[in-house]
Amino acid sequence: MTGWWERFWFKSQPTSSLAVVRIVFGLLVFTWTLSLAPDLDAFFGRAGLLSGQIGGAGVWGVLGIFRSDLAVQVLFVVLLVASFGVIVGYRTRLAAVLVFIGVMSFERRDPYVFNTGDGLVRLIAFYLMLAPAGAALSLDRFLGTRERFWEFPWRAPWALRLMQIQLSVVYIAGLWIKVQGTTWNDGTAVSYALRVSDLHRLPLPSFVTNSLLIANVLTYGTLAVEASVAVLVWNRRLRPWVLLIGACLHLGIEWSIRVGFFSFAMLTLYLSFLDPHWAQAQLLRLGDRFLPRSRTGTLIKQPTRDALPGG
Repeated sequence: MTGWWERFWFKSQPTSSLAVVRIVFGLLVFTWTLSLAPDLDAFFGRAGLLSGQIGGAGVWGVLGIFRSDLAVQVLFVVLLVASFGVIVGYRTRLAAVLVFIGVMSFERRDPYVFNTGDGLVRLIAFYLMLAPAGAALSLDRFLGTRERFWEFPWRAPWALRLMQIQLSVVYIAGLWIKVQGTTWNDGTAVSYALRVSDLHRLPLPSFVTNSLLIANVLTYGTLAVEASVAVLVWNRRLRPWVLLIGACLHLGIEWSIRVGFFSFAMLTLYLSFLDPHWAQAQLLRLGDRFLPRSRTGTLIKQPTRDALPGG
């Protein structure tokens, strides 16, 4: 049992899948930050919805300390720059810390304008802050060891494991909340969601929204998919299939209902389950399109010990 526990958390593996998570999450946070721009003053300014940060002394945030409109604008710019730093992997650790602080500060300044998806963005930022996210495919690596840019140093995956566990926790917690009510048990929950017109992204045919049979199938199907992903994602053989089904579920939600950044945050967590060896091979193949094989390196079979800035 001890051996399994050590292997699960600390057995080194290539940082290829972590690099993919970092880049995709950086793009997600960059987009998340831009989405705040149109309502920056209305949501977070002193003359906006709330005059100041709510909560007790333990609810810390930059905008709870610096309460001016200028502080809101500066934090917005810092978060935008930091998210770009995460994308390219420049001063990656510092950039991830700034992203976490920035997202947390905006969410605590006015929690009423955010939802579960925004909280999930904050959690991913926290996990990425702890991970060696700049070890591969980063500007940090390019500046440190340019000739070995397309290599993927081996690191302990414990921070990536936290992201994987978070995925299962989200689904299990969501299932527990759903079955406590009525509409998910009687098979009508999705029907209600599809008929809230102000949440519609793209219209669905009336026979979909008004059919009790389709409502039952979609409602119980959602519960089945969430339960399957939460549990079966840990089975190597079934993992690709349940992740594919789960991705289809979230893309379907995005097609029909505006749920903020929840689906995109969940799909980012899906990437934490990428097999690092498969991801490494695909990234090297991509690298061959831009650099000769002699420059892109080879598959690393043993852990490397090179120290990298920002890793």
